[in-house]
Amino acid sequence: MGTPPRGYLGNSFKKICQRYEDKPRYVTLYDPHKHIPIYSAYTFKKSDGEKKVDFPWMFEPQLASEKSSSNMEPFPQSSSMHMNFEDTQAVLEDYADVVQYERGQLNPDEHQDDPLDKASTYSLTNVVPQSREFNLGPWAEHQELIRKRLNNYCRGKAFVVTGVTTSGHTIRRNNLDRVAVPEYMWSAYCCTEFDQNAPYFVRYKFPVFGAYGLNDHVNNHVVEVPLKNLEKFLKGRMDVDTNFQMFYKDCVPDN
Repeated sequence: MGTPPRGYLGNSFKKICQRYEDKPRYVTLYDPHKHIPIYSAYTFKKSDGEKKVDFPWMFEPQLASEKSSSNMEPFPQSSSMHMNFEDTQAVLEDYADVVQYERGQLNPDEHQDDPLDKASTYSLTNVVPQSREFNLGPWAEHQELIRKRLNNYCRGKAFVVTGVTTSGHTIRRNNLDRVAVPEYMWSAYCCTEFDQNAPYFVRYKFPVFGAYGLNDHVNNHVVEVPLKNLEKFLKGRMDVDTNFQMFYKDCVPDN
């Protein structure tokens, strides 16, 4: 309904319209100090779940300067990124030497279908450091589960918000704190037009459902929960007010 998640405190966050080749693709609320997205929100596209790995990683020029292009752009081949870019966002070097972390996309390539939509998910502003075991195991399995569920049972548009709670861990480079490592990852979808004849074990997870998991190499299974449970869980772990609400009217369809 054109309404972003509400109730976030902290006025330093930047709202990014993730534009690629002059077309808006999805949105991200970005923390320019911790150098990670707080959430990305996107429209799910029915897809075969293929992951394309030949896309270049990109950065967001407009975070560094209002006068810059509003399109994301590939990192230059030379490693000399302008210093004012490094002040506002993560760069490839931040992820270069950290073997225990993977680049985890909040809007995953696998939930998009159009090649340009897929390419746009490779902005580092859509990425957080995920524990390798969590990224390749429980989180990947959850994304695939949701992909299949929405492919099979969502009849209209599905809107997905995927985000993080931040914590104490930080990737450091050259003795500087560079990229915050989220403690938990969470996600929720809203699909108001769904298959009413779906089996009950699927149907009760519509129109809206959520999930969260610990971003660690152990105890990292992803738990699926109703939206209200997810919001309650997050309220205790994020800087949000009592009006924290992920979807407009909790994704209850007007009928």
